[in-house]
Amino acid sequence: MENFREIENKWGKFWEEHSELYQADNDSEKNKKYILVEFPYPSGSGLHVGHAFSFTGGDVYARFKRMQGENVLFPMGWDAFGLPTENYAIKMKRKPQEVTKENTDMFRKQMKDLAFSFDWSREVNTTDPSYYKWTQWIFIQLFNKGLAYKKEMPINWCPSCKIGLANEEVVDGKCERCGSEVSRRNISQWVVRITEYADKLIEGLEKTNFIEKVKQAQINWIGKSEGAKIKFKVKSLSSSSSSRDAMHGVSTDYLEVFTTRPDTLFGATFMVIAPEHELALEMAKNNEEIKKYISETRKKSDLERTELSKDKTGVFSRLYAINPANGKEIPIWISDFVLASYGTGAIMSVPAHDERDEEFAKKFGLEIISVYDEKNNKVLNSEFLNGLNKKEAIKKMIEWISEKGIGEKTSSYHLRDWIFSRQHYWGEPIPMVNCPECGWVPVSEEQLPIVLPEVGAYEPTDDGKSPLSKIESFVKTKCPKCGGEAERETDTMPNWAGSDWYFLRYIDPHNDTVLASQELMKYWCPVDVYIGGDEHNVLHLLYSRFIYKFLWDLGVVPKEQPEPYYKRLSHGVILGPDNQRMSKSKGNVIVPEVVADKYGVDVVRMYMMFMGPFDSTMAWNENTLMGVKRFLDRFEQFIKLQINQTESETAKNREIKVILNKTIKNITEMNEQFKYNTAIAQMMELLNSLSGYKIGVEDTKTLVKLIAPFAPYIAEELWYKLENEGSVHVAEWPKTDPQYLIEEEVMIMIAINGKTRSELKIETDKIDNKDLILDLVKKDEKIIKWIGTNDIVKEIYIPGKMVNLVVKL
Repeated sequence: MENFREIENKWGKFWEEHSELYQADNDSEKNKKYILVEFPYPSGSGLHVGHAFSFTGGDVYARFKRMQGENVLFPMGWDAFGLPTENYAIKMKRKPQEVTKENTDMFRKQMKDLAFSFDWSREVNTTDPSYYKWTQWIFIQLFNKGLAYKKEMPINWCPSCKIGLANEEVVDGKCERCGSEVSRRNISQWVVRITEYADKLIEGLEKTNFIEKVKQAQINWIGKSEGAKIKFKVKSLSSSSSSRDAMHGVSTDYLEVFTTRPDTLFGATFMVIAPEHELALEMAKNNEEIKKYISETRKKSDLERTELSKDKTGVFSRLYAINPANGKEIPIWISDFVLASYGTGAIMSVPAHDERDEEFAKKFGLEIISVYDEKNNKVLNSEFLNGLNKKEAIKKMIEWISEKGIGEKTSSYHLRDWIFSRQHYWGEPIPMVNCPECGWVPVSEEQLPIVLPEVGAYEPTDDGKSPLSKIESFVKTKCPKCGGEAERETDTMPNWAGSDWYFLRYIDPHNDTVLASQELMKYWCPVDVYIGGDEHNVLHLLYSRFIYKFLWDLGVVPKEQPEPYYKRLSHGVILGPDNQRMSKSKGNVIVPEVVADKYGVDVVRMYMMFMGPFDSTMAWNENTLMGVKRFLDRFEQFIKLQINQTESETAKNREIKVILNKTIKNITEMNEQFKYNTAIAQMMELLNSLSGYKIGVEDTKTLVKLIAPFAPYIAEELWYKLENEGSVHVAEWPKTDPQYLIEEEVMIMIAINGKTRSELKIETDKIDNKDLILDLVKKDEKIIKWIGTNDIVKEIYIPGKMVNLVVKL
């Protein structure tokens, strides 16, 4: 289409003036379809090809479902808090608020240019106080239910960004954002008890239609393990005053461990505690070697510490524990491969049956006792467990420790409680007040939102505190409980906070009395299809499901909908022309806007959907893109040739009707399954089949409707030229006529002794006449040759499919 810019401007203006075309109706009696794409972080570089690809996939489906007569909610908003904007604003000496507005304005324009049919009347922005009022409200509910607490804990510290990082934000020991080496430091943090919902998060997956890959990613991250907790009595190395003093500082005389193999207790020959464990910290007070080891550990990330291939390090604590199974004294070591945040921060080590423990034991000369015969699946060297298999031994040992009062059956999880504090400016203020008399108290709900103050200086501080801590007018306040002098929390919330519940706010974005109306949520929930990247299949999805389940327990969301998302669809990845991930440094970045300026939006949209399966990894190929452009040009020319034709010219052309109806059926099925590449291939085949025919007005309209979700601009223009009222995007999706889905002739395969030797074409109305079919088969020249003088001993006929002659050779 030579004049694509003119057509894009024309119909872009039309859609802007008729925004109701794409607006969802809260009062509709139609079936609802809630289609969600992950709202983007609005960076200064604008929409990248990944955005364009996933949003186009969602848009095609939304347009398709609207034309099928469904009430479609397809919203968009901005996940706009976060470090990149703050860092950019600091560098450019500008306010993050200004930068965010510029970026969201740019993104919105680019999305409209790419013909994404979002319902802009429901636009949300996580940085809008009217939005984060409810993010803060959710935090208060978490605190009131005992699920948010303050804790002094070791965190990953980025010296460049000057903030604490979650474990997930540390990649290969470096900050995910800036690439700086990460260190460890202790800091008081808000933490959310997501672990309380671990079982619910696993069980809830059964109520979803997530693909197995997504379910397994969630289950693996939660990492539920069945086992037992066991107590070991602690005994000091000697009666020296230093050992006694150290022991007096410890709050318990026991070490508690979690193990999945309580049946191996007799083989536990030493224990290992984390360097952050209270016992290790107390012993370090009087031991320089221990103190130095703990100091070195603080420089390592959790990932580095738990790397299986790394050389094992450790230091003896000068303490022993008593193995409760056999009464033996076993040494307590301190090693960085044990994390304080995992389990109890202490483990029992059975080096005969654990590779990591064996390496450690051999390095430090510790005893190794075998208690299990792997070959015969029998326990040995374990007194009352001897001769039992693994399952029997686990059951009996749990019974034994329970009877002795030194342990119990329990579960442990890889999932950790969620660190909810960030020491930076550009985030939601945490709505808590610290009072000398009352402790931590939430602000009253009437005071919400606690608005992020606009300030002149918001650079991170070297002391690890948020820039808000320097603003006295923000910090100083009154305690909501007693009215006394108090101080506001100056940490802000993590990036995830605003994106955990945004899909609910789309349902009722302007409600200032509740998060969203129960009635509307009951209609729209759950999200029918949630399109996003593999990188968010674990954390974002897990955090979001957790917050929803918490709100469900509060009765805030409908009881009829225990899960927020019904189907999660992972979109694919587009590589550069060099088959590498796109990056500025490689010079292989494809900018959708630039390609669209050259070839037109419809070409870009249709090409991205044609590249390959929607969930696959594909490389950008200019030659294939040009093939799509040529197809669209041919399509436009074909439709224009049909515009002056009349229906009577082709009303009786059954061949065309059969081809068209088959294509309608196939494209409808493909669109429903997000198999867009095969749907487009079907359209290309259809155009080839119809080339040279005059198909009539109604069939011409059908072709335009079929292409409309993929190429909205050209479809709208051709629909207009066909003298239709209104937009093609709310026209009724084509339906098949059953009479044209039945073939007039079918092909029946002919086999001899199970091997296909020929085929028979016959009219559909004759396929039930077995005698006729067999007679024709026996007259087939190829079959006569294959049978020769041999006898036919059996004749098998599968109607309309196959004839198999069993021949005695």
